[in-house]
Amino acid sequence: MSEVTADGQVTTKPLARGDAADKAAHGGTGGAGSGGTAAEDTAVAAVREFNRFYTNVIGLLRGKYLDTPYSLTEARLLFELGQRDASEVADLRRVVDIDPGYLSRILARFEADGLVGRERSAADGRRQVIRLTSHGLEVIAGLDAQSAEQIRGLLASVPGDGQRRLLEAMRVITETLTETPRPRGYLLRAPLPGDMGWVVQRNGAVYAEEFGWDESYEALVARIVADYVENRDPAAEAAWIAEVDGGPAGCVFCVREDATTARLRLLLVEPWARGLGIGGRLVGEVLRFARQAGYSRITLWTNDVLADARRIYRRAGFTLDDESPHHRFGKDLTGQNWSRDL
Repeated sequence: MSEVTADGQVTTKPLARGDAADKAAHGGTGGAGSGGTAAEDTAVAAVREFNRFYTNVIGLLRGKYLDTPYSLTEARLLFELGQRDASEVADLRRVVDIDPGYLSRILARFEADGLVGRERSAADGRRQVIRLTSHGLEVIAGLDAQSAEQIRGLLASVPGDGQRRLLEAMRVITETLTETPRPRGYLLRAPLPGDMGWVVQRNGAVYAEEFGWDESYEALVARIVADYVENRDPAAEAAWIAEVDGGPAGCVFCVREDATTARLRLLLVEPWARGLGIGGRLVGEVLRFARQAGYSRITLWTNDVLADARRIYRRAGFTLDDESPHHRFGKDLTGQNWSRDL
């Protein structure tokens, strides 16, 4: 049996006698390997381990769904029937993806229990249409309430930031396996305790991954953030955190350059959150705040390799003042100063 350890490694231990049923239910009792590479076998083992873990969490190995007379497949079929007034058998078979003979036996049981009624399609007499009875609707309402209560209890047992991380992980799994990302919104807010550490960590990590910058850039960000926190003038300086699905996804700072000039600093949008318009909105907030604070001009420093950021600055009305080569953050770069009137 495989286990994911605290450092993310997968180890293997002998299969206990009591685990045999779990193994059979999720793909046999053999090891992960079936001719794949070591990395593939490790990935397979990790997924199977998660499957076994989660089916235990939600009680699927106890036989019937939510301690009702129905199996998981039967309950899933009832939920699908409850999504519409009527369903054709062919559509149900496609959505639930089960064997036609098995589906027919389940529907026959539902009909015998008074949960559904069958009729011929008015559009095509060769097709069967399934409708829930009033009793079927009552059964579904009960299942829905029990399921919601079960998940509510599960979430209540997850402390602190764990719920957000859990929901984000579920979203990532769904989008990755279906390749259909859902539309996502965002909000901008003032920094909360812990956000400044996130700003430093994510700037260091993102720029290292995307541009190969070394730790000296993270050190620079840490100094900028520390200076802001210790010396901020609330009337003249501000910072914003962009939040997506309850977690930080971007940031920007507006600080004083001199009595009439503001400086935009540390614009960052997480790679997974790009394309939502967050970068442009963050820059827009800086410009709005700088005007209200009484500045007449705003400036910023960037590097030529940051093409996406430069496009945002240009669209926001900034123009390039000057540029010069330099060697910083472990790379040969071209620094650029941009500014605009307010």
